[in-house]
Amino acid sequence: VQLQASGGGLVQAGGSLRLSCAASGRILSTYATGWFRQAPGKEREFVAGISRGGGSTIYADSVKGRFTISRDNAQNTVYLQMNSLKPEDTAEYYCAVHETRSYSSTYSSSEGYGYWGQGTLVTVSS
Repeated sequence: VQLQASGGGLVQAGGSLRLSCAASGRILSTYATGWFRQAPGKEREFVAGISRGGGSTIYADSVKGRFTISRDNAQNTVYLQMNSLKPEDTAEYYCAVHETRSYSSTYSSSEGYGYWGQGTLVTVSS
């Protein structure tokens, strides 16, 4: 499966962006999907995850209440709506997929995410 992340850009603190992760080569509903980010000089960290069916989601504490992950399996796309952005959200954002038979499980560890897209850069100015 090939993943294409898009939607990054420069935004002022308090603003919003919506990232998209479009899949090709395989049906995205086969996989649980996650968003991760990596800021300069820092380790990659989990941001949000969504189950195959879309009914279960999980978020990092740092983004809970501000970010929303969703999926449109008909469009083979997963989204990350980011509101109330903060300068500390500045990072390269990556989507990844986790093969699973479960329709309801979500995964916060990068282990098990077998396919990764290229990143999309989000810069939040203060």
